[in-house]
Amino acid sequence: MTVQTSQTQRAEALEQFDVVVVGGGPSGATAATDLARAGRSVLLIDRDGRIKPCGGAIPPALIREFEIPDALLVAHVTSARMVSPSSQEVDMPIDNGYVGMVDREVFDEWLRERARACGARRVTGTFEKLERDVDGAAIVVWREKCGAVHGGADAGGDGRSGTLRRVRARAVIGADGAQSVVARTALPDVAPAPYVYAYHEIVASPAGEERARAPKFDPARCDVYYQGRLSPDFYGWVFPHGATTSVGTGTAQRGFSLRHATSALRESAGLAGARTIRREGAPIPMRPMKRWDNGRDVLLAGDAAGVVAPASGEGIYYAMVGGRFAGEAVQAYLATGRSVELASARKRFMRAHGKVFWVLGIMQKFWYSSDRRRERFVSICRDKDVQKLTWESYMNKKLTRKKPMAHVRIFFKDLAHLLGLVKARPDAVDGAGR
Repeated sequence: MTVQTSQTQRAEALEQFDVVVVGGGPSGATAATDLARAGRSVLLIDRDGRIKPCGGAIPPALIREFEIPDALLVAHVTSARMVSPSSQEVDMPIDNGYVGMVDREVFDEWLRERARACGARRVTGTFEKLERDVDGAAIVVWREKCGAVHGGADAGGDGRSGTLRRVRARAVIGADGAQSVVARTALPDVAPAPYVYAYHEIVASPAGEERARAPKFDPARCDVYYQGRLSPDFYGWVFPHGATTSVGTGTAQRGFSLRHATSALRESAGLAGARTIRREGAPIPMRPMKRWDNGRDVLLAGDAAGVVAPASGEGIYYAMVGGRFAGEAVQAYLATGRSVELASARKRFMRAHGKVFWVLGIMQKFWYSSDRRRERFVSICRDKDVQKLTWESYMNKKLTRKKPMAHVRIFFKDLAHLLGLVKARPDAVDGAGR
């Protein structure tokens, strides 16, 4: 797909926005909110009925930084359980804190409504292509959902479902997911990020008499299954959302049946008989793209830029941070006219989180490569130093630099596991919760 250029002046002037944001997930909605608050005219284009398969976990750092009200938290998780290939379980309690769980359908809509309340114009539709006006300005071509009524310019049907519309934009933010059409259009020379394909089923959480038939289920605990039968290169999860629970898995391996693996996971978790509410699947990027902007007026954010953490698959926090950086970069560009400002979004993100992504990438490549290594990885998670530093880093979104001797101890313990000097004992008793 290539950017097209208008050849003649249009008979009727197109409506112009400072910024058109394509995609209303956490990243796009955050960018739209921040830019609207800064006084910019913003058009937020989002598809209808899109819900991304996601565990829905958000750390305290996100709740603080993005002012998320407690009413959006459908559950408070106070521990995680790691399950090895041999079904050994290691519990990792959170000391003096919790991880918030959200329902993405409700959470994402709240973020979009916040953007609208701050002054962004919301429309429902899909991005089609990017054109150039005679003066070089970006023209965003999008298809409005049938039946929707929005103010705009240059409307006209073309025989396909929905109305084709065009608007001028001084800047465009592409936050339209892992297989971003904006990225393919505006940055065709940049290789897309590698991804795993994730699939989950939202089921009714066991309640009342059903709880007795699901003794493994804990509404305040996230369960993570590191088993090759469920994923050859990722993991399976059971994440409670209050009245509902997300059960799913992911892989980059073609031909692996995620539906069958999820059925097996539900059986293991005692949720095979739980009522299925909906099923969803989507690609999840596993590495930030090498470049996020076209050097002119287009910038990527969120999954479109590849900002999902390797190994953990965590994306909500990084998407919102990326959206904030994108909004600030575009604001600087609009204020100065210097397109080089757009590159600051990626630079700032990698400066803040690049080391974490690098560490997690190595971890996934090594520890997830075989069931033997997965067994050792879960065994390492029994260590109290590992648990404490893991939670501190996750909750605050920084590599913990405190307690240097704990890092030294972990280094030598990990080295012993890597060299096979420590056996991953399936029959070991975990003092944290077994």
